[in-house]
Order: sequence, then C-alpha cells, then structure tokens
Amino acid sequence: MKISKLQATGNDFILVDTLTGPGEGDWGELARAMCDRHFGVGADGLILVQGSTIADLKMRILNSDGSEAEVSGNGLRCFAKYAIAKGLTGKMSPSAERSNLYLAIETLAGIRKVKAYMLGNKVNQVEVDMGLPQFQPEQIPVKVKVDIIPILDYALVLNGKELTLALLSMGNPHAVSFLSRPIADFPLAEIGPKVERHSMFPQRANFEVARVLNRGEIEARVWERGVGETLACGSGACAIAVAAQLLDYVEPQVDIILKGGTLTVSWDRVGEVLLTGPVEEVFTGEWLSKERVNGIS
Repeated sequence: MKISKLQATGNDFILVDTLTGPGEGDWGELARAMCDRHFGVGADGLILVQGSTIADLKMRILNSDGSEAEVSGNGLRCFAKYAIAKGLTGKMSPSAERSNLYLAIETLAGIRKVKAYMLGNKVNQVEVDMGLPQFQPEQIPVKVKVDIIPILDYALVLNGKELTLALLSMGNPHAVSFLSRPIADFPLAEIGPKVERHSMFPQRANFEVARVLNRGEIEARVWERGVGETLACGSGACAIAVAAQLLDYVEPQVDIILKGGTLTVSWDRVGEVLLTGPVEEVFTGEWLSKERVNGIS
C-alpha cells in the first residue's frame, strides 16, 4: 500500500489515496497498526482521500486509537498539500497570475474550504475555513444545564481541584481551560484523559490548557480525543482563540504557540474561523505488513 506522511506544526498524519489505491476494509484496525510509533509508521492519525459528490474531495480521518474523528484542522492542511501534490484535485497548476489554489473538502463536520498558498509549484502554507463555532450544549455536545450561552466558565471538579472550562464545538467537541501559571506545569497526562472521557461528554472531548501571553499570543497544550497529547491541534487552536476572544483576552487575530510550532487563527465574532499554518511532506513509502491490513487490498 502506497503511503505518505505529512506533518503540520508537529501534528503528523499518514495519508492514503483510496481513489486509485486500496478499497474498503477495517480502517480502524489499520489506523491503530500504522500509527503505532514502535511497530508501525507512527502518527497521530490516518487520513483517507476519497471521492465526493458534493465537494472536490472527501477526507476521512481516523485517530491513532482507531476511532473516527469529525474533522481536523491540521489534518485538512495536510490533506490539501497531499491532494494537490498528487494531482488528485482536478485543479489547474498555479501560474504567475495565480499563486493560490482553492479546494472544497467534505468531512463528517461538513464541507470545509481550503486555500493553499503556493511557493513555486509546491504548497507552502494552507489556510482552512473551519466553519462557524457552535455553542449550544446539544451542538457540542455536552450534557450540562446552564443559563448563559456561550459556556465560558463551567466549573468541573477533578481530583479535588476545580477546572474552569469554556465549552464549544469546532465541528468536534472542545473544553478549554485558561491558566494563570505556565502550561508546562499542568499535569496534562493525568487530567487530560479524565476530561476527555468525562460522562458530561457523550462523544468524548478534546481538552486544551492555555495561557494568554499578550493580546496577540497564547501558549497552549492539547490533549486530543482518541490520541493523547499532541504537538499541535488545528481545531484546538481555533477553540482556544474563539474562547479567548469571547473572554476579551485577545484581538481578532491571534497566534497560538504549541509544542510543534505556531498556528494563526482569525475570527471576526460573526463568520467562520480561519486557521493558517505551515505544512510539509515528511516521506513517502509502502506499508508492507499485509497480514495486519485485515481485508483492505
């Protein structure tokens, strides 16, 4: 099976072209095998490039634990670079008069629009329209009873300590906690799984801890649902930026500084959230462990 590995601010994905490559099978099992960092390729997730009747292409994303995610901002950026490089989009190559390419990509969270910035004939940076943030409990989804929407200060007690959470959806559920102390000191490996799998989140949740450095910069760490702590998370960066704006901590454009690098998020409090950052291909190769594919050929 032909594969490529791409990373976007350290959020790494294995991409497989199902348009010309393998057919259907147990992709969840394959994701677990491929994403294993000791016995497989190693990645945060597996991304499938599929055909779409409502957009240019369809993206399916499976977390490293085999579960399927609705959407991924960094995954979309990797997807766009891969699809353009492989000529899968049906779009014309860029010219001197046209330095950007535009794609519409179908996801479980809906269609996401992508703008790829070209350097020569290669994708250098990708901007993703992440859609409108959702704040109603049933949209997130989260099982809480509150009087004020959006939910920016929900108190959750874990291990005898109280967390203050902002709850919202960027096509997938997020819980954001703003800290006054350095985020490196936060026990994310201990608290992250408990927030992710808390009974209040029927579909589990992504958990972010963040500290506002100034009105243009936030440092953050992310515990991703179905993955664990990752070097970056696109939808998580968007959730942080949206919550910070609503709390009047930052300006409409803010840099989210993560372990894997910096993502820029823009939001005017009315329209869609825009996510921008670098993306690169790490390697291409073949998956040889045929006995672990389980029906995918």
